[in-house]
Amino acid sequence: MASIAHASAFAAHPEPAELADRLLAVRRLTPSLCAPLAVEDMVIQSMPDVSPPKWHLAHTSWFFETFLLAPNLPAYRPFHPRFGYLFNSYYNQVGPFHARARRGLLARPTTDEVLAYRAHVDRHLTALLDTLDPAGWARLAPLLELGLNHEQQHQELLLMDVKHNFHANPLRPAYREDLPQIAADTAGAVNFLSCDGGMVEVGHDGPGFAFDNETPRHRVFLQPYRLADRLVTCGEYLDFVTAGGYQTPELWLSDGWATVQARGWTAPLYWEQGEDGWQVFTLGGLSALDPATPVSHLSFYEADAYARFAGRRLPTEFEWEAAARTIAAPAGGNFLDQDRLEPQPAAARAGFKQMFGDVWEWTASAYLPYPRYRPAAGAVGEYNGKFMSGQMVLRGGCCLTPADHLRVTYRNFFPPDARWACAGLRLADDL
Repeated sequence: MASIAHASAFAAHPEPAELADRLLAVRRLTPSLCAPLAVEDMVIQSMPDVSPPKWHLAHTSWFFETFLLAPNLPAYRPFHPRFGYLFNSYYNQVGPFHARARRGLLARPTTDEVLAYRAHVDRHLTALLDTLDPAGWARLAPLLELGLNHEQQHQELLLMDVKHNFHANPLRPAYREDLPQIAADTAGAVNFLSCDGGMVEVGHDGPGFAFDNETPRHRVFLQPYRLADRLVTCGEYLDFVTAGGYQTPELWLSDGWATVQARGWTAPLYWEQGEDGWQVFTLGGLSALDPATPVSHLSFYEADAYARFAGRRLPTEFEWEAAARTIAAPAGGNFLDQDRLEPQPAAARAGFKQMFGDVWEWTASAYLPYPRYRPAAGAVGEYNGKFMSGQMVLRGGCCLTPADHLRVTYRNFFPPDARWACAGLRLADDL
């Protein structure tokens, strides 16, 4: 998942009371996302890339304990001497850690013990905040914001992981039975909107929090291009499936074709073909494929192959950002706050639609550092720069992303074969 790194040096941090309230609200949301789960669900790990819900609850507490409480609260004692080993993710500078692929073997500590751990950390976070004078707030505000943004990343990941865990169960259980059903509809025609290109500035320029992989702000030159006004739908992607797209090697990158053959892919993850047609597994259980809904849970390889099939291409991350800067703020999209938890059909209106929320959008850009980039000092810098190899950039957030977590400059990244993330695509073309 996206980077954990320092806030931008020029960020204007919220007032102490505002930041404290937001921090505690984010902390309360994470266990509430686990409320629909049974205790048996809390330890499941369906594949190495997925983490059990209980681990997410503990790891986000470990982050605050390790980077805020232990260094800054006098006489603080860790909740458990071995939790640092169990719930460190991959911060080598902090110390050794339990193997990621074996997190599902951690029947102990129990869920109740993990919740007690969270309560312990929250009590001490409150105590720490109560001790801070203005100088202390100025010093710790960047790390507090980092911690709450880190937890918001794990809220999104937790739900994506629960979906993969439940799909591994032949009963296809629902995470939530009360999610709204999407009425089957027909998507409006896609329109390609012209973008002038030229010299544009990209990257975060403040004010506010940003991960360091969004900086430094710099200029790039774009050739004139066209960008689709909405996301590719399930109905459009179904045309690719039924036309034999998964059996047509000339549509695929070499590594993509090898992956299709090795893993036997014939459709997007969570698609199932039954007697009554195609169904899609959602956090609300199985439902009939809605042709107007954005296609999701595609790998980069699948997104790229579909773009070739459609006679188009994927946009670069800079083309995407330049276009996204021309529309309204991200908060208006289909995010976690809407409590739909699945992509929704595009609204019938002019201009770019679904740029924020619904599904993360694969771009044609490799995840690389911006010019003059330097990773953050210390252990928190590990999460970002060391992953700038073998990954592709996604933009725009998804239906599981907290709305106030996203910015137009936000760069997510995944390996090109990853499919459990809620990711789809928007087509681009040259002018």
